[in-house]
Amino acid sequence: MQPDKVAVVILNWNGKSFLEKFLPVVLKFSHNAQIIVADNQSSDDSIVFLKEFFPQVSVIINPSNDGFSKGYNLALKQINVEYYVLLNSDVEVTENWLEPIIRLMDEDKKIAACQPKILDYNHRSKFEYAGAAGGFIDKYGYPFCRGRIFNILEKDKGQYNSVTEVFWATGACMFLRAEAFWKVGGFDDDYFAHMEEIDVCWRMKNIGYKIFVNPNSIVYHVGGGTLNKLSPKKTFLNFRNNLITLTKNASPRFLFLKIIYRMILDAVAAVKFLFEGHGPHFVAVLKAHGSFYAHLASTLRKRKALRCLPGFSDTTTGVYKKNVVYQHFIKSVKHYSDLK
Repeated sequence: MQPDKVAVVILNWNGKSFLEKFLPVVLKFSHNAQIIVADNQSSDDSIVFLKEFFPQVSVIINPSNDGFSKGYNLALKQINVEYYVLLNSDVEVTENWLEPIIRLMDEDKKIAACQPKILDYNHRSKFEYAGAAGGFIDKYGYPFCRGRIFNILEKDKGQYNSVTEVFWATGACMFLRAEAFWKVGGFDDDYFAHMEEIDVCWRMKNIGYKIFVNPNSIVYHVGGGTLNKLSPKKTFLNFRNNLITLTKNASPRFLFLKIIYRMILDAVAAVKFLFEGHGPHFVAVLKAHGSFYAHLASTLRKRKALRCLPGFSDTTTGVYKKNVVYQHFIKSVKHYSDLK
């Protein structure tokens, strides 16, 4: 790989401890790639630490903390390479993690994004929640993965070691073809965080690109590094952004009914939060729906603009034709391989 071909870009916000732990491994195993830290106005001493101990790492300082979406957009606009590799600061890479994916994307110019196999840093024989062995969605916009359905994580027994086309690639370790990424306008700044990778993958698929997973590359992800798994803010962003993503990108066929159905299921989830004693999460779902309505006009404008892009066509590749909520919670399907 040429030095100007690949840039590994780590978005950082108060992540000094992760940088200290994982950056040396990134440097060791990322031959001929630029290593760049994009900082979202950290209030810890991340920048001082980088300048003192890792002067070979380039640093981009964003003007404010605008989350994953805008933070990456601002940084990536300043980086002129063929491939971006978006890497969470809490990821441990392994030897030869870049080469298999770059080789695959070089061989097929229609692959816009690809991810490695994502394993759990703390339980290394298990898949990790954020991406596992490649992401999919069902017809109602619910995301799941090879190796993870909702909160059930499978053990990695080599069952998903095939290189295959998927629907979305995880933002925890996402290889992006820069040209394709900017053709659809990059990430949606309004998302802040969560679901933005699914949204951008869907948009790229809708103009004829493909999304892949290549398990010949393996990384280990800590998870929950920015927003805690039990954070009401994370609940708010996940519920709101999921509805926005579905509204922006899905085929018009039965779209209104799908959104109504999704909102009913969201209400069920909210009531479940309430009865389990998670009042702030109940409120977060209500706020998510309110924010979805507040953004509806701009979401529909974005939808219209996306459908005018050259080569646009509604894609169903990688969409599970049934309801994964029903399959999992009613029929007790726990493994991706058991989905019919």
